[in-house]
Formats: sequence, structure tokens, C-alpha cells
Amino acid sequence: MRIRKTLWSNDAEPIIVIMIILLVLGTINVFSSSFVLSTIDYETPYHFLIRHTIWLFVGLIAFCICRRINYRRWRNWMPVLLMVMMLSLVAVLLVGNSVNGAKRWLGVGAIAFQPAEFAKLLSLMLAAAVLASQIKRGREISVLNLQYGIIVIMAGLTEMEPDLGTAAIICGVPLIMAVVAGMNIMKIVRLGSFVLAGVIGLIFLQPYRLNRIKIMLDPWSDAQGIGYQTVQSLSTIGSGGFWGMGLGDGVSKYEYLPEAHTDFAFAIFCQEHGYVGALMVFLLFALMIFFCVRIANRAEDEFGQILATGIMLLILGQALANMAMVGGMFAVVGVPLPFISYGGSSLLVTMIAMGILLNICDHGHKPQPKFATKQSDIEAGKKDEEKRPSLHLVK
Repeated sequence: MRIRKTLWSNDAEPIIVIMIILLVLGTINVFSSSFVLSTIDYETPYHFLIRHTIWLFVGLIAFCICRRINYRRWRNWMPVLLMVMMLSLVAVLLVGNSVNGAKRWLGVGAIAFQPAEFAKLLSLMLAAAVLASQIKRGREISVLNLQYGIIVIMAGLTEMEPDLGTAAIICGVPLIMAVVAGMNIMKIVRLGSFVLAGVIGLIFLQPYRLNRIKIMLDPWSDAQGIGYQTVQSLSTIGSGGFWGMGLGDGVSKYEYLPEAHTDFAFAIFCQEHGYVGALMVFLLFALMIFFCVRIANRAEDEFGQILATGIMLLILGQALANMAMVGGMFAVVGVPLPFISYGGSSLLVTMIAMGILLNICDHGHKPQPKFATKQSDIEAGKKDEEKRPSLHLVK
């Protein structure tokens, strides 16, 4: 009798465990990195923690709801969602709340949210729908269509806020999805050249963006000016050493490091938890990506495969961009670290995306028993896998 023992009954379980660990770490870090600013501005150390907890609660509800919704239904709701999104992005430019010279938030009573964060998820869902249709009909992968035109419009409206970092994600993730889905190599070269030219043009359109690129190469050349945030971030990370200063004992949040609880929350985490804590976060994201790849390859249809891949790219892309920015290897852009950075809209969108991902997992295959005692059970599982689409977007 052959016995096979597995730690997980399906790929959803490790994703949930990793997500819970990251959410706990993020909640603790939000309080630790924000209580100084919160006390100064709001006369209570719990202002940002309370708001984060509320968004987290809403996000968990959204996660549970989205996991129960068949992921194919999102294609039917796409026209309505796109209409609402376009109106929201236009409304931001007309009546949005202005913070630090940028209009990115819409206020509804005491609640303010960023429509551009939701545009990230909607853009990859739209891309997944059109790419899956092209594959199913045997057509050549192309981005010259109405759907990708709408994605470009959403990215353009976001760039006008201005928010080039978010606009790059809205447009960039769907383009990478097309490449992964099997776009012709010559089309990839032409597309890459066009995108590179566009990015260079957008950088030169706003002088401060070019300055950020220059200062990225040598932040100490203007350590008290444009390079201040990068220099302080590097100093924050370096001061953590191997083991860190200890939870709550980091000093950079005492108004040394701007945006310590949002875009640069990971720097505070590194200062308080050191190399060991940073490595743990790296490994958690790496494991999450590994299981996302498994979910994508085992999805029930092409739409599920491509959508799961897009969600993986969204999480991975933001994580890599934020960590590179905090580590001084990338220009300063407004990209949060998923699960860790403070930001209600970003957290809510991430939780919705994870709910959709796990719904794809639930439909992709039946959970295998933890103890498979019969050879016939194992062979049946292999045959079931052979019936899945052989697209294999990511290997």
C-alpha cells in the first residue's frame, strides 16, 4: 500500500496562511511606523491604526465575498464596472481631494478612496478577458484592440492626477500579460520600443521625474533636497543591522523619514526587524508567487489562467517596485507594498484580487486528499490534470 502525505489539501490553504501572516505583520508595522505622526497630528497614537483596521475588516469581507463569486461572472459585469471606473477617474480630476499637489482621492463623507487603485485590478481583468478570447478562437495575440485602448485611457487619466507609478501598473501589467500569453516576438520588440519611447516622453514631460531618475543614481548629490527621502530610507534600512532595533524602537519615524507608514513602511520594518525580518518578508512573497503560479497552471480555462497570472504580476510587480524604491534601486514612485503599507484603497483592492485568485483555485481542481492510499486515486488525479488547458502561461 502506497501512502502519500501532503501538507496542504489544495493551493488555496498556503496562500491564506501567507496572506494572514503578511496582514498581521502589516498591521503591527502600520501602528509602529505611524504612532508618532498620529500623536502629533491627531493627538492620539491610534488614528492610523484604527483606520487601517477598518479597511482591513472591509477588505476581509470583500475577500470572502469575491472568493464565493464565480470568477467568470466578472466578464459579464465588465461594461458596468468600466463605466463606473471611467466616471470615477474623471471625477477625481474635477472634484477630487488635492493632497501634496496631486488629485488622487474621491471623498464620500468621511471616507476617501483612490479610484486608480481599483483601475489596476479592472485593467488586468479586461486584459484577461480579451486575451482568453483570442486564444480560444485561435487568433494571434494582439493588443491593438478596443479593450487595450480603454486600458490606455484609464492609465492616461491616472497619469493626469499626476500618478505615473500607478498609471504604469495599469498599463504595464496587461502588456506583460499579453507577452506571457504568447505574443509574437516581433510584436514584442515593436511594443517594447513603443513603450520605452512613451515612458521617456512622460519622464521629460515633467522635470521633477527626470530629476528623480538622476538622483536615483547618486542620492547623496542632493541629500537635503530631492535625494532626501532615498538617503533617509537607506539610512533607516542600514541602521537596522542583522536583528533590528526592536519592535517600536525605530527612530526614523520621528519625522526623519517622510511617508514612513505608507510608501516607505518597509524601511521602518527593516529598521525594527533587521535583515532577518526583511528576509522573512521576501520569502513570504516568494512562496506566494510560487503558489500563484501553480493556481494559474491548474486553472480550469484560459480566462482563469490569464487572470490568475495577472493577479500574480500585480502583487509581485508592486512588491518588487516598492522594495526596489525603498532600497534606492528605483526612482521614488507612489507604489505601496501589498499587505504591509498603510493605504485603505490599496489594501481593499489587494484583498479583492486575492479573493478572485482563490476562486480560480477552487474551480481549477478538486482538493486532493492528504492521504492517497490507492494507486487508482493517484492515476485518476493525473488523468484529471491532463484534461486541463495546456496553455501553461508561466512555467
